[in-house]
Amino acid sequence: MVPQSDAPFRVVFVCTGNICRSPMAEVVFRWFADQAGLGDRVVSTSAGTGEWHVGERADSRTLAALERHGFDGSKHRAKQFTLDDFDRNDLIVALDRSHERALTEWSRTSADTDKVSLLLPFDARADGVLDVPDPYYGGPEMFDDVLGMIESASRALFRQLEPAIRR
Repeated sequence: MVPQSDAPFRVVFVCTGNICRSPMAEVVFRWFADQAGLGDRVVSTSAGTGEWHVGERADSRTLAALERHGFDGSKHRAKQFTLDDFDRNDLIVALDRSHERALTEWSRTSADTDKVSLLLPFDARADGVLDVPDPYYGGPEMFDDVLGMIESASRALFRQLEPAIRR
């Protein structure tokens, strides 16, 4: 999970349509890297398992939640995960077990499979919860709750990776 030589560490966050959860994780993780002075050593992206929203901005409720919490998701455009993403990334982070299953099924090699991980288990405060719930059918408060979960888990993930990224 550590990049070779001077190449940046590349992580892609994956959810269903790439308009709610994974854009949140992409933006938050990038923010942690920037705050640690490692923005040039980390590439944080996101993708969806489906193609429904390719090219679209993040859901307006996602953008509003990010903005309320001091993050900017305005540059996001949805894309679909492809097999090339296994090659491009050092870590592939699924937002729930359905995404993890899909990514594992799409894996071509054991090296691909080894890159796939769930987000919440990085956070001890998740208390055994594995899936970040999909806020799509919820209101603004659910988007805020989901962002809080993602922020906490992303902080824990970044802290775990930071020493290797600094090298």
